[in-house]
Amino acid sequence: MRHKPIVIGVTGGSGGGKTSVSREILAHFPNAKIAMIEHDSYYKDQSHLSFEERVATNYDHPLAFETDLMIEHLNELIAGRPVDIPIYDYTQHTRSEQTYRQEPQEVFIVEGILVLEDQRLRELMDIKLFVDTDDDIRIIRRIKRDMQERGRSLDSIIEQYISVVKPMYHQFIEPTKRYADIVIPEGVTNTVAIDLINTKIATILGK
Repeated sequence: MRHKPIVIGVTGGSGGGKTSVSREILAHFPNAKIAMIEHDSYYKDQSHLSFEERVATNYDHPLAFETDLMIEHLNELIAGRPVDIPIYDYTQHTRSEQTYRQEPQEVFIVEGILVLEDQRLRELMDIKLFVDTDDDIRIIRRIKRDMQERGRSLDSIIEQYISVVKPMYHQFIEPTKRYADIVIPEGVTNTVAIDLINTKIATILGK
């Protein structure tokens, strides 16, 4: 009889260390069937908009995501069926024409700034984590990432952070901390919390 896969939600502010925590968990189980699904893959297609309109999109608002599709895909994966997940093009600010095939796994890490915001997503999760990192650390990490990986200018990153990212964090993301089973201060450097989570996952996998 096939067991239901473990679904772990990992959230927190942009630049807070969600991805690092998720990758640390992935690395701890190299022989398990485990995969990460990013909420960012489900940013809405914006090919019908001009480039200027796409750039102006508020990417930290729940309406920026096609969460219905993510929920549909997770339900398919939980049922043991593969799905084709969208790939987002950050340079063009819209969904690319490519997808990638995700096969069913024993563990799924669902990562993103708003994965605990939608009750339907929360109800699919067995473990919910909130990575809690100070604002100043998050903005520094975001500047480095967006300049190096997404080709953005310093001025545009700072303007977006002040006008959109920070207020959206306090309006939509920080309030989801109350839904978390575990709050992880300072992310991946909190080895005690990471070890506890890995032990819990190992216990579930061993049943």
